[in-house]
Amino acid sequence: MASVKHRLPANVAGDFYVDHSCIDCGTCRWVAPASFADAGETSFVRRQPRDSAERLRALMALAACPTGSIGTVAGDDLAPALAAFPERIAGEVYHCGYHAKASYGAASYLIRRAQGNVLVDSPRFTAPVVRRLEDFGGVALMLLTHQDDVADHRRFRAHFGCERILHAADRQPGTLDVERWLEGEESIALAEDLLVIPVPGHTRGSVCLLHEEFLFSGDHVSWRDEHDRIGASREVCWYDWEEQTRSMRRLAEHRFEWILPGHGRRCHFAADRMAVEMRRCIDAM
Repeated sequence: MASVKHRLPANVAGDFYVDHSCIDCGTCRWVAPASFADAGETSFVRRQPRDSAERLRALMALAACPTGSIGTVAGDDLAPALAAFPERIAGEVYHCGYHAKASYGAASYLIRRAQGNVLVDSPRFTAPVVRRLEDFGGVALMLLTHQDDVADHRRFRAHFGCERILHAADRQPGTLDVERWLEGEESIALAEDLLVIPVPGHTRGSVCLLHEEFLFSGDHVSWRDEHDRIGASREVCWYDWEEQTRSMRRLAEHRFEWILPGHGRRCHFAADRMAVEMRRCIDAM
């Protein structure tokens, strides 16, 4: 829970605030960009919500915050914000919300499918999102894009009985009980509409998932709004930057319209424009 006593001085006066426990994951800045901004090493409230729509987005950011660093002086009713997650992005793809501190606030996503729902990376295991996932038909598969964003994977497995999938190169003590291990660098079809694309670089076992026009990119690539372009981060490349660049070239051979990352803003372009933006990213890398 956020503490008004530890409210950051950068916050504008008013009801919403960010306290000193913020880890600068950036979640609030893209969930509610009208209200939150980057102060350097933390987020802060740059403007208090001006209407009911902005207030709902700010409360959704509060609910999604992995460290409970956002608070309100008035103590708002959170029920509408809690009910807003998972939030539809497009088609049957949803942002789960409820980011986990163990994944440094990474986003996770749900794909609703008649053949069985897929959870991409792990949100925080908390009653509101679990109930909504139950309402949506449960979880059949849990694709973990890499070793960093696994969070509460074991609790979701225990509750839903979902098969977890991770690349063997990212096997860690906390994931030894994963049900299915992927090998090599060739793309792997889990189903007609689910293609796993190994993209070593950020970690040795990083993968992306391609579902129809949606690319779930883990920490491989995202929209870099400070540069207004698609980009990857050399600063947080834990394995090999040259490998990540080569992986990006292979990834660019696929057609997609959405990039849904673990960290950073998602982006949406027509497929031809996306191809141009991906080439621009590769040139910059």
